[in-house]
Amino acid sequence: MAPVIDYRDVTIHRNSLITLKHVDLKLAPGEFIYVIGRVGSGKSSLLKSLYADVPVASGRARVLDYSLESLRRKEIPYLRRQIGIIFQDFRLLIDRSVYENLRFVLRATGWTDRASIDERIAKVLADVGMAKKAYKLPHELSGGEQQRVVIARALLNEPPIILADEPTGNLDPATGEAIVALLHRIASSGTAVIMATHNMSLIHQFPARTLICDRHTLSPYTPQPSTSIDLQ
Repeated sequence: MAPVIDYRDVTIHRNSLITLKHVDLKLAPGEFIYVIGRVGSGKSSLLKSLYADVPVASGRARVLDYSLESLRRKEIPYLRRQIGIIFQDFRLLIDRSVYENLRFVLRATGWTDRASIDERIAKVLADVGMAKKAYKLPHELSGGEQQRVVIARALLNEPPIILADEPTGNLDPATGEAIVALLHRIASSGTAVIMATHNMSLIHQFPARTLICDRHTLSPYTPQPSTSIDLQ
């Protein structure tokens, strides 16, 4: 089966400076991987390059059916519709209910039939354990509940890839564990997931292939239960 992400000897620039170089990365459908590294090491730049928010300077970079090094501007929205993005800071519309937040995304991506919209929203909310909270406003939800809504939002258009940038950064440990467990379940259903994190305890608790950004490179990292790494 063809990889959903295929980076070969890729260099990523940000503000004219090299962030990462000689990046080789393949991600299979349904695979879960962690990307770790210190603040400023290139984790977010790597994720942003995958949806064409940070340019690929050289190398071969393919995401789904798109070649990033030759991607035309008009193609970017179509690429992004196939990638679900989960942010640390939620980015929900604060004056709209959970249902309206999700409906806004579906309408913006071409959904018009009300019954289909309602059915899809009900499905993704059930998948993340939020079926009974559709009427709530974001401020009426806990941090963990808001992140579950963000995950539901990312799943709306059934993307083959989910990118999660520090999704547990604003959550307490127990809630963070629940969110990571949910992301692993999503991957097991066939959606590839890349999660950037500095929380090594989560990697030990929910093991998966792990890559580390360090000194402008991306390389495999094998966590050892008896050791730790400082990512601050």
